Amino acid sequence: MRLTLHVDYALRMLIYLAVRGTRPSTVNDVARSYGISRNHLLKVALRLKEAGLIATSRGRSGGIRLAVAPERINVGRIVRQFGDNVAPVVECMRPDGRGCILSPSCRLKAVAREALGAYLAVFDKYTLADLVTNRAEVIYLLDGAAKSCDSRGEAA
Repeated sequence: MRLTLHVDYALRMLIYLAVRGTRPSTVNDVARSYGISRNHLLKVALRLKEAGLIATSRGRSGGIRLAVAPERINVGRIVRQFGDNVAPVVECMRPDGRGCILSPSCRLKAVAREALGAYLAVFDKYTLADLVTNRAEVIYLLDGAAKSCDSRGEAA
C-alpha cells in the first residue's frame, strides 16, 4: 500500500488551491511552486475537474480554483479516486483474479483487506481543510519555492 504520484500530485494541487482561497491560479503556478512537471499536473487538473473538485475558467483572469469548500473534500476519497489501485500487493487480491494457489483457503487475503481498511480509515478522518490549518506557513513555502525556481530560470 503506497500513494501513487497521481494521488500525491492531486493532494498537492488541492492544498495549493485551498491556501489560495478564491484567487484563481494556473497549473503553471502549481508546477512552479512544487517544482514538478506541468504535463503531469495538467492530467491531474483534468481529473480533479471531472471529479467536480476544481473549477476552471478561461481568459485573462482565468485559471483553476477549488469548486468545493476544503471542509467538504475528504482525503480518503482522493486516495481512493486517484490511487488507481489502492489494494495491497498480494497475489490473491489481484484484480485479474489470478493469484496464488492458496487463494481458496488462504487467510492472508482477510488480513490484507483489514490492513487496507485501516490504512484508508486514517485518510478518511481528514479533510483538505485539516491539511491547510497552517495556511500562512504553506503559502510562505510555496511562494518561496516559486521565486527560487524563477530566479534559476527553471519550471517557469
